[in-house]
Amino acid sequence: MEIKRSAAVPGCEFTHRLGACPLLDSLWRRDAARTRRRGRPRYTGHVTFNSGAMFGFGPRPLRLRLFFCRPFCFNLPVKSRKSSLKRHTKETRISIRLNLDGKGKADIRTGIPFFDHMLTLFAKHATVDLTLHCDGDLEVDAHHTVEDCGIALGQAFATALGDKRGIRRYGHGFDPRNPFTGEAYVPMDECLCRAVVDFSGRAHLAWRGLNEHAYKNISAREKNQDMSSTFRFGLAREFFQGFANEARCNLHLELLYGDEPHHIVEGLFKSFARAVDAARQHDPRIAGVLPSTKGKL
Repeated sequence: MEIKRSAAVPGCEFTHRLGACPLLDSLWRRDAARTRRRGRPRYTGHVTFNSGAMFGFGPRPLRLRLFFCRPFCFNLPVKSRKSSLKRHTKETRISIRLNLDGKGKADIRTGIPFFDHMLTLFAKHATVDLTLHCDGDLEVDAHHTVEDCGIALGQAFATALGDKRGIRRYGHGFDPRNPFTGEAYVPMDECLCRAVVDFSGRAHLAWRGLNEHAYKNISAREKNQDMSSTFRFGLAREFFQGFANEARCNLHLELLYGDEPHHIVEGLFKSFARAVDAARQHDPRIAGVLPSTKGKL
């Protein structure tokens, strides 16, 4: 369990894992007890660190004044946002583990090397930890494996997000302080892709600029050319449709321009990852509050 606190310096925040430091554990428990007695969570304390080794000086204690107050910081335990599930059908056998607050680690085995690469970079750029193993009927084709992986990943996201309290909900990667940084716009050489996601509880996939490429026939020469040509855009659409349906989100994907198959698919997965990364983050201004006027997502 992790506790997020604001420091005395405005805008500063640190994370403490219970059990890692007995002193900070005791501060948190005293603060929690005060909250239960008085109903107003406020605790001021001091912690002394030896900063000499850090800065190359002699031993020099550094006294920090810690200030905890509910109106402008997380003062409650942050629930672990993890999920794991198994999805077995006559076509695929999938096991998946997801940590929304991970480090971008991935262990992907689907039997489709190019698809493994896409899911690995998704975990990296969404900064989630993802383990996904799939044993599918690849002797038929890749369709069942790709679609069912999207379904399983969507289910894992829905479970890990829980009631969605305190999340930003919308994932567009747009920073109002700098309107020229749209993180969900991802270039890949000659391609430019855009992704926007809303974990609204409603499933919808918007797929724009890709129909020309999605269901084209693949020649024998293209099949022997490389795996990205065999992994046609129609398969990518089935993955994203499965994810949107099960995660119950609005997902808008658009190819603004581009031609090379590998670049297009990789741009889609990377922009999708950046949008998801923005949407699943906690917003400190609405800690514990549902980001909806309806009262439910």
